Amino acid sequence: MVKYADIILPDLTTSEQADFCMDGKAANMPYFIFADKAIEPQFEARSIYQICSDLAERMGVGQAFTEGRDQEGWLRHLYAETLKLDPTLPDFETVRQQGIVKRSDPNGHYVAYQAFRADPVNNPLNTPSGKVEIYSEELARIAAEWELPEGDVIHPLPIYVSTSEGWDSPKRDKYPLQLTGFHFKARCHSTYGNVDVLKQAAQQEMWINPVDAERRGINNGDRIKIFNDRGEVRINAKVTPRMMPGVVALGEGAWYAPDGNKVDHNGSINVLTSQHPSPLAKGNPQHTNLVEVQLANKA
Repeated sequence: MVKYADIILPDLTTSEQADFCMDGKAANMPYFIFADKAIEPQFEARSIYQICSDLAERMGVGQAFTEGRDQEGWLRHLYAETLKLDPTLPDFETVRQQGIVKRSDPNGHYVAYQAFRADPVNNPLNTPSGKVEIYSEELARIAAEWELPEGDVIHPLPIYVSTSEGWDSPKRDKYPLQLTGFHFKARCHSTYGNVDVLKQAAQQEMWINPVDAERRGINNGDRIKIFNDRGEVRINAKVTPRMMPGVVALGEGAWYAPDGNKVDHNGSINVLTSQHPSPLAKGNPQHTNLVEVQLANKA
């Protein structure tokens, strides 16, 4: 999204600053990492904390925002507060030196809703009834009160609902293939999407079933164009039976690289994705796009 920004404030990378990396703590061995600074900040990049501190200072609330602490001061303060909760942890300098702190959970492996399962009366869930709900009164209320676009459905029961560009959409006459996105092994969303060696090692390709490929005269490795009413992407095809017929797939997170005609040549699925949000969570519909695919040199 930097290409659409009026002002860019470059943040530091992990290597240019010290910070804690917290674990999700869902396993029986929780841990956290202290990622120390490996190199000095490059060029004019500054940490988000420093940028926000400077903005707060200019707005007259600098002291209220920083409480007199720089970034390392906050790391030390927050860790000191953590030590109050668990004095068995090593001190700050030891953590900085060893880099990682981990331990086994004395209660063994994590079990979801363990207390509720053992005694549901005295350990109710955070639902209106305190129980596992098949029918949701809250969803029933939302469905009755919200104004939804035509075709969108919110239901109090877990039912199947076709999406705005689902298998039964009238748009399938023009765009017969369902395009879904997936997390790609060479990136974390878009992070590392500009690293040349990773792009070469794991090339961005559109996955397509041999049946659909044969109908379109597409062979593995061919340059293809993927398009709908919203845009066009040109990229190589990966013909594989791992895709079911009628469905194609493109790794999400590739950086947008348009030519003069706004045709993307890097495989950005956002080019093909609508802005129609999901009914309840208002999430992006990246996994529900109708497209057509042709050889790139076909008129």
